[in-house]
This record gives sequence, structure tokens and C-alpha cells, in this order.
Amino acid sequence: MSGSGLNRAVLAVTGVLLLAAGGFGLAVRFAVLDVLVPDAPLVPGVAPPPSWVWWAIAVGGTGFGLLAGCLLTAQVCGGPKSRTWRFDADAGRTELAASTALAPLLAETGAYPGVHAVRGTLAGTRDTPRVTLVISTGRDGEPGVIRHALVTGGLPRLRRALDVDELPAAVEFRLTDEPGARTGQVTAAHVVTDPPG
Repeated sequence: MSGSGLNRAVLAVTGVLLLAAGGFGLAVRFAVLDVLVPDAPLVPGVAPPPSWVWWAIAVGGTGFGLLAGCLLTAQVCGGPKSRTWRFDADAGRTELAASTALAPLLAETGAYPGVHAVRGTLAGTRDTPRVTLVISTGRDGEPGVIRHALVTGGLPRLRRALDVDELPAAVEFRLTDEPGARTGQVTAAHVVTDPPG
């Protein structure tokens, strides 16, 4: 499981536990469950705390729950924002979704030898575009060969298709642990395609 996947799982489990604890407390308080006497003190022989303590616990629990919800939302929706690219010309305007522009590069990269999966985003504007690729490879994948194919083929074609002078790209190689696959430390390479000359 990746770091972000583990993070999401921990946040989800924490949220479910908090919801269950809150639901149990409400069910006991309003006598839906008769496990405990609603008016009995939590610790026998000790006077109940002042009412402000309960309000502080309620506010703190609500704040913690909202924070966990915000973090979970950020995990799910926190990727680079994909935009619609607009090309203005004398004959009119062309609009192209970033995912549509990136699809040929993803398909080409996915066909490289040793590539098991590839995903990516095209973010930014025409003035500051940025490509991010995550490539999963196995034993038969050579990151150096894949990187060379991207730098000499796929990325320059995308740059020309988008009609931009520079197209910075961050490429991350993930070496899979599937049976027969080469295991190793995650490596990353940052690639900047050459401007047209």
C-alpha cells in the first residue's frame, strides 16, 4: 500500500471510530440503548464535571472530525488541477481538455516495454504548463530506456501539439512488487523537454 493509500485508510478508520463513538454516546444518552443508565455518573462516587466540560468535549470532537474530513477530502481531490486548453486563431477558438491532450502520451508510454501502468496529469496554463507522470514498471522495465523514449519522443510531440516552447515534466518510476518483478526503492527523474530549435 502506498503512503497516500495508508494515509487515507488511517483517516477513514479514525473517522468511522469517531462516528461510532459519537453514535454510541447519543444512543445511550437518549435511551435507545439500555447498556448504561443515562443519568448515572461515569465513575461511581465522583461528582459529575461541570457542564462546560461537556461542551468543550463536544466542540473538540466536532473540530477533530471536521479536520479529519478536510484531510480526507484533500487526499481524494488534492491532485493538480486539470484545465481546458484554449487555442485562439483567426478562424476561431479550439478548446481541448487537458486529459484529452495527455491521452496519446499515456497510451504511448503504456506501450513501452516493461511498463505495467501509467497515469499522469497536465496542469497549469499555456504560460506555465507542467506534466506529471507516474510509471509502474516491473523486472523487464528499464527506467533509463523509458525516460529516453519520453525525452526524445512522447514529450516533444506533446509539446508541439500544445504549441508551447517548454514543457517541464516530472516522471516518477514505481518498481512493482508483483511476482517476478524487480523490487527496489522508488526513484524519480525530473525531465525538461528542449524548447524548439
